[in-house]
Amino acid sequence: MELRHLQHFVAVAEERHFTRAAERLMVSQSGLSASIRSLERELRTPLFVRTTRRVTLTEAGRALLGEAERILAHVRAAHEAVAAVQGVLRGTLSLGTEQCIAGVHVAGLLAAFRRRHPDVEIRLRQTGSGALAEEVAAGRLDLAFAYRTRADTDQLRSLSLASEPMTVLCHPGHRLAASGAALTPQDLDGEVFVDFHPDWGPRRTTDAVFAAAGVRRTVALEVNDVHSLLDLVDENLGVAVVPRHFRHKRSSLTALPLKEDTGAEYETVALLPPDQATSPAARALVALLESRRPAPGDVSRA
Repeated sequence: MELRHLQHFVAVAEERHFTRAAERLMVSQSGLSASIRSLERELRTPLFVRTTRRVTLTEAGRALLGEAERILAHVRAAHEAVAAVQGVLRGTLSLGTEQCIAGVHVAGLLAAFRRRHPDVEIRLRQTGSGALAEEVAAGRLDLAFAYRTRADTDQLRSLSLASEPMTVLCHPGHRLAASGAALTPQDLDGEVFVDFHPDWGPRRTTDAVFAAAGVRRTVALEVNDVHSLLDLVDENLGVAVVPRHFRHKRSSLTALPLKEDTGAEYETVALLPPDQATSPAARALVALLESRRPAPGDVSRA
């Protein structure tokens, strides 16, 4: 099995199209098809279902994809490690993040990294924490800034960034605003909620807190960005349960804490592959992050 066969297989799997994959790899379509056939002969099973309109993975193809991505990630890390020993940090840094993550100012961190390592190409992807964890574990991302979604495994490790309580945001004219008191999930029973997609860290935290309390809630307004959430709450269309540092983003809203015994704690982490699979660029970014970390409990730069 040759590395180029795996590279060709991953490209077709991602593009779901032989012509687009050939263009991406800058090879002929006939050469790409021959490479895939060679891999299928070696593995003695079809990897794709080909029709006139699309290409889909077989069950064997899906099983191979994750392993192929990890192998290619290891090979890339090996090349970059050799370059780093020679005194040059180059290659690609593939980074993922949720929006407004606590404990790290992503734009400032990447700007500082680029100044120090101009030969490294930076690629950034923004999505939910569950997807980010899967992509780091699969080798598609070098690291990610996310909500802690799982315990460390042999494919994924974490570096704690920040931990903070959750806060209820509501319109100042809302019935809860006048109390100024810490709230429980029971106090919010029957409210209409504004929240993020279920894969986002704040949504996962809130869902877990309400489920533990046995309180059912209705997320009527679901968004994928922080400012839309704040706009909807500002129009008194619902309330939101968010990490505490969000309260600084819209001073017109009333912020009420959740009671400490609710267990509403939001922890953010840097997600990394196993140490031996971590690329030199990712190591350099983590080192820079550590040198710029705010004091414990300070999430104002998030």
